[in-house]
Amino acid sequence: MRLRSLLFVPGDRPERFEKALASGADALILDLEDSVVSTKKDEARDAVAAFLKGTHTAHVFVRVNPIDSDFVDADVAVARHADGVMLPKAEGAASVDALVAKLGPNAPPILPVATETPRAVFLLGDYGAVAHRLCGLTWGAEDLPAAIGAVSSREDDGGYTDPYKMVRALTLFGAHAAGVPAIETVWPNIKDVDGLTAYAARGNRDGFTGMMAIHPAQVAAINAAFTPDEAAIAHAQAVIAAFEANPTAGALQLDGKMIDAPHLKQARALLSRV
Repeated sequence: MRLRSLLFVPGDRPERFEKALASGADALILDLEDSVVSTKKDEARDAVAAFLKGTHTAHVFVRVNPIDSDFVDADVAVARHADGVMLPKAEGAASVDALVAKLGPNAPPILPVATETPRAVFLLGDYGAVAHRLCGLTWGAEDLPAAIGAVSSREDDGGYTDPYKMVRALTLFGAHAAGVPAIETVWPNIKDVDGLTAYAARGNRDGFTGMMAIHPAQVAAINAAFTPDEAAIAHAQAVIAAFEANPTAGALQLDGKMIDAPHLKQARALLSRV
């Protein structure tokens, strides 16, 4: 499942579903949680259920309400027919197991939002036990500061404060420790295209393989950031070719620089994403 870009769409706004598909996002996340008030949850579920009956050009995920909420059972009845399920406020493998138990034996792959409670941060290394149930691991920078009474997760320039830099890094390493894709969180300023472009590029540089979006206008920049360009592909191919030509070498020179086993691993990983 290719997940460069994942676009949120409120579940109670069905008139936006087709427009979201036209954005070029690899996946839509039809939201039944935060963007839908409690009085409209039923309406949203009906709209999402109707949409899931069709054929789509992108993967369609459903974000259910938290596993301990009063809404989750009704959400799951709809979400089990999606291509994937986003689980908010996940707290390690136990949360994933609890959701799978509700979804049933043919549960779609799950994408936990793994940093929205203080306890969740201490369980980011826990997902390897349920890696076969996951299509990735992602994080958020909004619910956690609210949960601990922080004023904000961001500096005035839009960068993260130190606690949330740490949480981002732990999510990245937790995903890779489990062997699943690491998905970067949203860029909240819809009009700041330059900021989005730079943020997505940093995510790709650091080891994330995709990113969530909150508006269709963000999708193109995200897809570009997480799609290897021709120069990167050519370099990866050259690294692999160099080692294939010298199968007994542990280290080689390429374009005047040393390359060794980690560079070969990076090259293979990049080409696997093309």
